[in-house]
Amino acid sequence: MMNNLFSIFDPTAILLIPINWISMFMFILMFLPSYWILSNPMKTFIKKIIFVMNNEFSTLLKNNKINIILFISLFMLILFNNTLGLFSFTFTATSHLAITLALALPLWLTFILYSLTNNLTNFLAHLVPSGTPPVLMPFMVLIELVSNVIRPITLSVRLAANMIAGHLLLSLLETQLATSSWILLPMIGVVQYLLLMLESAVAYIQAYVFSVLTTLYASEA
Repeated sequence: MMNNLFSIFDPTAILLIPINWISMFMFILMFLPSYWILSNPMKTFIKKIIFVMNNEFSTLLKNNKINIILFISLFMLILFNNTLGLFSFTFTATSHLAITLALALPLWLTFILYSLTNNLTNFLAHLVPSGTPPVLMPFMVLIELVSNVIRPITLSVRLAANMIAGHLLLSLLETQLATSSWILLPMIGVVQYLLLMLESAVAYIQAYVFSVLTTLYASEA
């Protein structure tokens, strides 16, 4: 483990096995039959989230023949890992580009390939917005192509950067607790608590933004 602030993002390994990545598979425990058979407040809360996101994605897709379960599962997976990273001594998988890019790139590539093979006319029409002067058409095509290519990069970097920024601030405040005088301890504790509440909101917002943008890209395809 590296002895610096970024050590919290360094996956530990035992016998060359990166055990921190196992946290990604804890999401599967939510789908065990015993979890859904027994009634509990957490199950009710998750059902409400799924219901809200189902309505949101249905509106964005505009009744297109796309399986909404894919985007709901994507949202829940990111939200679970973002929230799990807020607990002490827990690895945040979504703070690594290896995970965020692995989520964004295959979906983006699938949408592009589908557009090229099944909806080529619509794909080319999006490259030139309506009302564009003929002189600017080559530049607009280039700009639209670049914006399409960088979509998976912006999706993955946005999610990973927001997760890293919040955790670094929490780590900085934690180091200040050990070196500050007892007079400043209550103030630092309050700031750290408020920052933790902000990080909880960011965990939800980033999962929402990632899944919604992915849904919009799918609707364009």
